[in-house]
Amino acid sequence: MQRKIITICLILVALIFAQCSQKDKKDEQKPQSKIERLVANYADVKLETDLNVLSENQKKMLPHLFEAAKLIDELYWAQACLQSSELKESITDEFVKKYFEINYGPWDRLSGMEPFVEGVPKRFDGANFYPENMSFQEFDGFSDLEKYSSYTLVRRNELGSLITIPYHEAYKEKLVKIADFMKKAAELAEDKDFKKYLEFRAEALLTDKFYDSDIAWMEMKDNLVDFIVGPIEDTEDRLYYTKASYQSMILIKDKKFSKDLEKYSLLLPFLQKSLPVDDKYKTEIPGDLSDIMVYDVINCSGYWNTGSKKIAITLPIDGQVQLKVGSRKLQFKNVMEAKFDKILMPISELLIDENQLKHVKSKAFFENTMFYEIGSALGMKNTVNGKGTIRDALKEQYNVIAECKNDILSLFFVTKLYEMGEMSEGDLMDNYVTYMADVFRSVRFGISNDQGVANMIRFYYFEEMGAFTRDKSGKYKIDFDKMKEAMLMLSKEILVIQGEGNYEAAKKLVDDKGFIRDELLQDLYSIQKARIPKDVVFIQGLEEASKSN
Repeated sequence: MQRKIITICLILVALIFAQCSQKDKKDEQKPQSKIERLVANYADVKLETDLNVLSENQKKMLPHLFEAAKLIDELYWAQACLQSSELKESITDEFVKKYFEINYGPWDRLSGMEPFVEGVPKRFDGANFYPENMSFQEFDGFSDLEKYSSYTLVRRNELGSLITIPYHEAYKEKLVKIADFMKKAAELAEDKDFKKYLEFRAEALLTDKFYDSDIAWMEMKDNLVDFIVGPIEDTEDRLYYTKASYQSMILIKDKKFSKDLEKYSLLLPFLQKSLPVDDKYKTEIPGDLSDIMVYDVINCSGYWNTGSKKIAITLPIDGQVQLKVGSRKLQFKNVMEAKFDKILMPISELLIDENQLKHVKSKAFFENTMFYEIGSALGMKNTVNGKGTIRDALKEQYNVIAECKNDILSLFFVTKLYEMGEMSEGDLMDNYVTYMADVFRSVRFGISNDQGVANMIRFYYFEEMGAFTRDKSGKYKIDFDKMKEAMLMLSKEILVIQGEGNYEAAKKLVDDKGFIRDELLQDLYSIQKARIPKDVVFIQGLEEASKSN
């Protein structure tokens, strides 16, 4: 009996010890400080693909493109964060340093650009594109029209007066090196159209004239390797939303996936004509070269490597190029898969009704994202009433309203194609429930992110229309018919605001619905408490790019 008691005691001690050890291990794994928790908002994702599909020459291109991408990264640092090297050297905490690198500076891109490095002031909205001591009145009185160019810096001369400096002059030393690497890659190009594009784009970087290289890029159809590079997006400039930032991506095309999507490219003119508005709001038909391509990303630098990472994009951004030849919708398969697995699915398990959770599908996520990019290319670029471009008419509200349009039209297009029988694999309900789940993923980017604000608007519009219900446990359930009705109404409202260039209506929509209310805030807290990452950070490099077989 005594031996039995001793044995039982030993077992209990062992169990308690094991539980304590597991608890200690869990506690060690949990972020212990605020900065560790901020770093934990990003899940590590290795950028890789099967490089065996490439020829020997294509493989030899990659080192040149990777070197060019490194220099692009340095250019972006110069634009985003003045004195970045000195600041980085002053940081001793490894987590602060990592977060500094993720954000390309001491301001948190997932939290309203709030500083996270001690002693650093609030970020200047003009980044390093304008003098910090420049007033709005001074800029308005500055007579040089180049001040509005996407490719000039505004600086002061020795007398303190404002001047403009073209990018190709300000960054000449690095741009010459980048162009040289691209020309070396072009010499190895077996695809004549890719060779032409690399040569044209290299020249464009040295002149800030990108139109011809954009056309050349759209003419490429058969290249396996792609290198998107240049000053492209203007959202780093939060002062006038004018100056473009440097960024690049090295991509490997998924030929089979891209081939499967060709039929949707052919339907773009039809989708434009089918928009749920009067004919005057859909007169701009996409160009003949418009297409949809699927890629794996193996390198991302500059602006595209900051904060929230792209899962898809529509290029070229130049509206005149889009009107002439169309646009390309690029889907980043490996990044999309990572975000679905690491972020969207865990959020869905937390917030979506158990009976509808089966409808959250990676296929639906891919389709919704694809048609988001199609939404960005369709609609109108110019107002119908002589107010000029929609971008100029809507001013600082343009980006949020454009994101609203892209988001809501993705669901419109998916619905339309299912009804036509062009999409038949799967269930339309998958797209609706996955669409709703994705609202929670992107609304977490907050009010400092245009897509985050757009998703808040969409969320509250749907809520007012009864498109979903939330039970006492915090689970959301979709009402398909009401969600479809809300989608059609919001699509029409946004397209009319854009077509009319109605700045007042755009501002009212953002002011009324572009913020987080208490109930949604509670749901976001529950997501944060569950330690679900907000986004991903890339582990990348030439050695990392090759997927292990």
